[in-house]
Amino acid sequence: MPHMTKINPEDSARARFAYELQRYRLLAKLTQGELGRRIGFSGSLIGAIENLKRTPSDDFARRCDDAFGLDGVLTSLHLEGWPPPPPVPDHFRDWTVEERRATALQTWDPLLVPGIFQIEPYARRIFARAPGSTPEEVEERVFGRMQRKNILSQENPPMILSLIDEGVLRRPIGGAEVMRKQLEYLLEIASHPRVTIQIVPFDAEAISGLLAGFVIAEQRGTPYTVYVDSVPDGRTMTDRNSIASLTTRYNAIRAEAYPQSLSINVIKEAADKWT
Repeated sequence: MPHMTKINPEDSARARFAYELQRYRLLAKLTQGELGRRIGFSGSLIGAIENLKRTPSDDFARRCDDAFGLDGVLTSLHLEGWPPPPPVPDHFRDWTVEERRATALQTWDPLLVPGIFQIEPYARRIFARAPGSTPEEVEERVFGRMQRKNILSQENPPMILSLIDEGVLRRPIGGAEVMRKQLEYLLEIASHPRVTIQIVPFDAEAISGLLAGFVIAEQRGTPYTVYVDSVPDGRTMTDRNSIASLTTRYNAIRAEAYPQSLSINVIKEAADKWT
């Protein structure tokens, strides 16, 4: 059997996962490429994870457990060292883990203020209007959304580049007072050293972004997973073609956005109109 690479599993939770992934792969007598074909990922990604150059997703860990016939062993190891995700719908759980793990997030929002920038009354109005939602479900989802905002207070928070359509600033979610407070919060969060907010103006066609909002997560400058809004449930995707396509779309949308300094003025003007 090939020798294990030199990984000290005591160095970190991530190193422990990489060590056990490699150990189980070698016990199964699989190359990185063979394992990749079984679980739907590339052999090069598996090599990068085993050498601590890439961070695995929840989906990756679950697929490896299935391939090796393990009962959640790698999934449990994968979650060690990370705080539990906030209470969010099942389809969104994987993404809440990824957004805390990323070193950078690039968001495009054509309809609403980004979730991680929403204030409580704004979020509550959105969830309260969802068909069939009970008051208890609304409060749970609002709590989960507010918990997600802690991403900027964690150790080594990600850089966040947020593109927001100008129409979002004019859409009366919750009424004038809620909108004014929401836009004032946007101005406050825009002063955070790791946040950049750019407004995409009304007169920009931004055709590349008209179909849906999405978020791209990066690790050290490399996009590795994306979340795409859709109805009824959004999707977290890791395949290279989707990531490349959305990265191209994002760059096209950003090319039409105001720079941050002008964007701040646009937000201020919109906030004043809600007073």
